[in-house]
Amino acid sequence: MYRQNIIDMLTQRMIHFNRNDPQRIQHLIKVHRFAQMIGRMEQLDEHTQFLIECAALVHDIGIRPAEEKYGMCNGKLQEQEGPAYAEKMLGDMELEKADIERICYLVGHHHTYTNIDGIDYQILVEADFLVNFYEDNLEKNTIETTLQKIFRTESGKALCRLCYFSH
Repeated sequence: MYRQNIIDMLTQRMIHFNRNDPQRIQHLIKVHRFAQMIGRMEQLDEHTQFLIECAALVHDIGIRPAEEKYGMCNGKLQEQEGPAYAEKMLGDMELEKADIERICYLVGHHHTYTNIDGIDYQILVEADFLVNFYEDNLEKNTIETTLQKIFRTESGKALCRLCYFSH
């Protein structure tokens, strides 16, 4: 299956997974688009671009299971519950086992901001922050601190500045 077909199918599956929850659907679409854009701006190779786009689509797949199981969905619970659901969803999509493992690793670490071990991980974190800054209506000083401490790609930094700062 062509990579774009997989991305489209995965998008549809995630919309179905989050049916009747437009806020989560909007979130995953926005994170995917920022991740896609940052990856392209950073000139990722085709394979890494594919992995980051898949990971961006499924990154919050653990929210609903965490809510059902624990009655809440903090970042750690999302990381704990998400990989098994991501693996199940990705399992029949003709992806290489190593690719599924990497995507599940990213799902299981996307709220962990230490020991970021790859450009795909870095971009996922940055894309999620770019959306969460807005959705959570965060203060400028919080955004600035996060920009300084977490963002590493020049593209993510530039997008953050364009979205949230006038200078």
